[in-house]
Amino acid sequence: MNTLLENWVLKLLGKRYLPVWLILVLDLTIVGFSFLFALLLLTNFSFYKIYSPERLQVWILLEVAYGFSFVLFSSYQSAFRHTGVRDLTRLLLASILSQSIVYAVTRAAAFYDVFDVNNLSIAFLILQGFSFIMGVLGLRLFVKLMYSRYVLNSTTKRLSGLLIYGAGTTGVTVRNAINQDRSSGLDVIGFIDDNPKLVGKRIDGIKIYSFEEAFSLKFLGKHKVRDVIWSIQEEVGTSFHRVGDACLGYNLTFHKVPNVKDWIGGSLSRNQFKRVKIEDLLNRTALNLENPQLREFIEGRRVLVTGAAGSIGSELCRQILHYRPSKLILLDNAETPMNDFLLELQKHAQFNNNVVGAIGDVTRENRVEEIFTMYSPELVFHAAAYKHVPMMEINAKEAVRVNVEGTRLVAEMAVKVGVSKFVMISTDKAVNPTNVMGATKRAAEILIQNMAGKSKTEFITTRFGNVLGSNGSVIPLFRRQIENRENVTVTHKDILRYFMTIPEACQLVFQAATMGKGGEIFVFDMGEPVKIYDLAVKMIKLSGLTLGTDIKIVETGLRSGEKLYEELLSNAESTLPTHHPKILIAKVREYKDEEIVSVFGKLGYAALNGATDRDLVILLKGLIPEYKSQNSVYEELDS
Repeated sequence: MNTLLENWVLKLLGKRYLPVWLILVLDLTIVGFSFLFALLLLTNFSFYKIYSPERLQVWILLEVAYGFSFVLFSSYQSAFRHTGVRDLTRLLLASILSQSIVYAVTRAAAFYDVFDVNNLSIAFLILQGFSFIMGVLGLRLFVKLMYSRYVLNSTTKRLSGLLIYGAGTTGVTVRNAINQDRSSGLDVIGFIDDNPKLVGKRIDGIKIYSFEEAFSLKFLGKHKVRDVIWSIQEEVGTSFHRVGDACLGYNLTFHKVPNVKDWIGGSLSRNQFKRVKIEDLLNRTALNLENPQLREFIEGRRVLVTGAAGSIGSELCRQILHYRPSKLILLDNAETPMNDFLLELQKHAQFNNNVVGAIGDVTRENRVEEIFTMYSPELVFHAAAYKHVPMMEINAKEAVRVNVEGTRLVAEMAVKVGVSKFVMISTDKAVNPTNVMGATKRAAEILIQNMAGKSKTEFITTRFGNVLGSNGSVIPLFRRQIENRENVTVTHKDILRYFMTIPEACQLVFQAATMGKGGEIFVFDMGEPVKIYDLAVKMIKLSGLTLGTDIKIVETGLRSGEKLYEELLSNAESTLPTHHPKILIAKVREYKDEEIVSVFGKLGYAALNGATDRDLVILLKGLIPEYKSQNSVYEELDS
């Protein structure tokens, strides 16, 4: 019997909507039944008393009035299966208007003695109107129920269970979006909510569970749960990470709902749900751009960012633009990335033709001088650098040319034009460096620190570890390998790295910039280090694949210059606290001016005048005694 009913409803409602003329006929039919029901109530269900020629006239008048009102309010043009509050409001207004028309017409007829008012009392109109509203409401709810039960949630198409985290308005919207997509193969099993007052209650028949109830092996197995959707707009805090970890542990696919402002046409569809990425689960803090101190620091000032088209540089620019600089100058030597980034910034709410894209190399003195002279920046964020460890290990000369000489040129030009503050972006690889890249960044730190206090320009350095999703980092590499169903490659199973999201790193750069007075090297609290192998495992699980069956992880061995553990401080360094809990000041070795002039003069000359990579590495090791090469041809220089 259930199958016959399901087939009948699928045939009637599954593929098409009811035509508008049929909806109009059904509503007018309900008008007739409500008229009859009201008369029966008033006559104590005496069928022989209800008929009279004048009552027949009232029925015809009611049908005409309701027909006119339905057309006026277009109440018949909405689909039964999607009836909402607005549709019912239109029907209510149509009923009130119809009764007002009938009342006015009959009272006018009574005035001319052509109608007996006893045949149409106020009580009758109230009963008829109430009966009509109950009738149309009941019919529409019945159709919605049948459509939901036998079309959207047909037993023939249920494949896997789904849990929605968050029993608020957005959670209900997510449930409706899933139900309206007949091809999803998903059955909403329940909602999950942290509010104990909601647990146990139901929304449209769907129960609300606690975290502990929902994420149990017995519950998930019983309901064949395969997917979880995070419907709450905020993605930070312990709950989000707890759900993410539970999904990873039970091999569930974890999705999130986009921000309400990004919903297409103000409505949500299943296609807009996004898989939660590893960056979301590793993000440790909410991004707060509404910072009065940073706004005062940047607003109305001319700001230059080098390496502006790179991962860190581009995010610095996005956030700087939020604080309304008078001019934002982007400097990078990569034409296509710069062009793409400028097109992106044009969509920014604060973009007002105050952004300039300058193509140029930080090692070309004439071009750097031209840009600084033309725009006279007040703040400089120096993010331009070569950063790939294995690549720089075999291109030491280029690493010195860009990371050291490029930094010197930009810094000296900042002094020349009177820049107020110069902020250099450094790396944890500059600490006890084991490779050329880290050594050149440490050399740049020494250079910038030595320039502090010798002009009105305040020079500061910010040092932090890997940023999630940056160009060339492991996460984009793993993501490509997973998408292509290739083996995921890690250099060593025990390798550890510190991670921070790009937006969080940039926020801390700005915070350090505001508190720096010149000469400081600010070190960021990177939290606990992450094992790269575990990171790969999580990414595979988040993609919905099974490790060992669908895809494998392969160790390739440490690369040239690479070490197992990164450090934020060298053995000779300690830290001083600041008022910000995540920012410390490193106490580093200080160099004499004559050392700086001699070594950096030799480095610059060697990089530009035909010296070998080996010659440059020898100079770097002389400047930085803690620089000990690993997995490199330069290890012999340390013996």
